Amino acid sequence: MEKVLSSEELIKYIFNMDSENSVFQFSIPGKGKFTLVLQEEEVQSIKADVESNLYLEHMFKKSKEQYKKGFGITTTDILRVLSEKDFM
Repeated sequence: MEKVLSSEELIKYIFNMDSENSVFQFSIPGKGKFTLVLQEEEVQSIKADVESNLYLEHMFKKSKEQYKKGFGITTTDILRVLSEKDFM
């Protein structure tokens, strides 16, 4: 059982988890003992989502058309024109 002394240390352990190393038992002084179990999430590609949703497929096709016509904008450009007021 590992003793975890910081959140950064815990994050390192979590990032090193995979299907072969999916259970991590640790203790946090003053809190107790923990068991962390990595459960594989269902990975579905964007392509599969688009193929299963006709509206989403339509949106992607229209988006590609607009991009080819030069009607695209980068995330950086959008962030330049937005302010805090836009999120209230």
